[in-house]
Amino acid sequence: MHDPFEKDLAGVCAADTLSPADRYQELFVDVQMGWVFDDSKTFVDCAPRDHPERILEAYRRQRCRAGFDLAGFVHEHFEVFRHLPEAFESDPDNTLTEHIDRLWDVLTRRPQQHPRRSSLLPLPHDYVVPGGRFTEMYYWDSYFTMLGLHESGQCDLLRAMADNFAYLIDTYGHVPNGNRSYYLSRSQPPVFALMTDLFEERGIHRASDYLPQLRKEYAFWMEGAEELRPGDAHRRCVRMPCGLVLNRYWDDRDIPREESYREDVHTARDSDRPAHEVYRDLRAGAESGWDFSSRWLDDPQRLSSIRTTAILPSDLNAFLFKLEAQIARLSAIKGDEEAADEFRRRAAARHAGVDRYLWNEEVGAFLDYDWQRGEPRDNLTAATVVPLYVQLASRHQATRVADTLRYRLLAPGGMATTELADSGQQWDQPNGWAPLQWMAILGLAHYGHRDLAREIKERWLKIVSHLFEHESKLVEKYVLRPTAEHAGGGEYPLQDGFGWTNGVTRVLLREDPGHAANRCRAGCARAEDSQGRRR
Repeated sequence: MHDPFEKDLAGVCAADTLSPADRYQELFVDVQMGWVFDDSKTFVDCAPRDHPERILEAYRRQRCRAGFDLAGFVHEHFEVFRHLPEAFESDPDNTLTEHIDRLWDVLTRRPQQHPRRSSLLPLPHDYVVPGGRFTEMYYWDSYFTMLGLHESGQCDLLRAMADNFAYLIDTYGHVPNGNRSYYLSRSQPPVFALMTDLFEERGIHRASDYLPQLRKEYAFWMEGAEELRPGDAHRRCVRMPCGLVLNRYWDDRDIPREESYREDVHTARDSDRPAHEVYRDLRAGAESGWDFSSRWLDDPQRLSSIRTTAILPSDLNAFLFKLEAQIARLSAIKGDEEAADEFRRRAAARHAGVDRYLWNEEVGAFLDYDWQRGEPRDNLTAATVVPLYVQLASRHQATRVADTLRYRLLAPGGMATTELADSGQQWDQPNGWAPLQWMAILGLAHYGHRDLAREIKERWLKIVSHLFEHESKLVEKYVLRPTAEHAGGGEYPLQDGFGWTNGVTRVLLREDPGHAANRCRAGCARAEDSQGRRR
């Protein structure tokens, strides 16, 4: 029996690129639809106790026997993946900065400790995970996590993360959504170009060292673009009627997401569209990182109305503009003027496409565009800040966006994710997310709108420190109201940790040393309340 788990040429234990659904077939479906685990992600993260082929053979022999116990079979043949970190307790004497600095070790994983034959894709170096149920490294999460690693003096870990992402691109041709086999068919917002700037700014590596990987990632996102005729689409590319190419999110598979299998089956049953179309759009929504949001839905109250692949996102095309501009800049540094000129032209063409299809002068914002219906989406979202963050916007556009943000998205706890509220999706109001705050703050500052940038920063730090004082932790997302309530919505409970919140907050605390958040202590509000003191 062939064992795929041998070492590759880089000396890393080779991955089993078959996903759990492919490996375990009807056993996988029966486990997921049979509610063996409350969370669909639990089973796909389990480690088999024997070779997968032998487990499947045993299941086929035993499943029709009288009294067969599916849950018992699963627990006999699989080990539930649980990372057992060193004991961690919040120190009431710790400031928020000290708390974050202590958390990096808790969130660090070591590839040599990966369970054998699990869905984890091996990596050459240690890496940081978000926390909670997310026990693997995620693509765009990691960029915002990295912002804080350098601030905490974790330069070796930042260097390890840099080399891990280069390894993923070299090995798979793109950065998967996360380092799990069931994530290989999609990526996440392409922020590797932003990472290379960070590596250079922090003295980790020269950005030009990663030019081959940047070219390879670009090829992944643009595959098939050259053959497209106006009005046609292929994978992640859409050629507009005018001939310009813009991009959408996509997934190469059109079956339920394995980590949300049962949920996706039920979502598709609620739709009058073919199930495979719904599955593809759910997967593409997961590639966006905004899983899920009303920005992808026709009916904000029905996830089954999702149409992600019909939408050209403003943030995705801004990130790809940055990728094109970065390849042009680094090619010039390497002396390859032909490549530099080519990618300057590509960046200019995308800039023209963003201005033509994604900029809305009436609203004063960059809006997503429905290419199938030939019209802009009418849902204002925080994605409008990304063109400012990558410095694609004109000064006029930046000023209009700043005004729109102030009057339509500014909330007591920072910048709202969308204008639409109460959809039940986690990437909508009333929730706020650290990466969106960071890109708004820096994007506005690029164009001189420092007062609004400062206002968002101060409000965000206030809401993060408020929950920290009450519950001694940082979390994945926040309700942007001056209360210590937990954010909800989406497919899973609020997660503690939390990688990108830690990274963004750590940098903002350093940039604003006078903010009261620098003086708060873990659980101090809870301690004072328990002693009957007024706050």
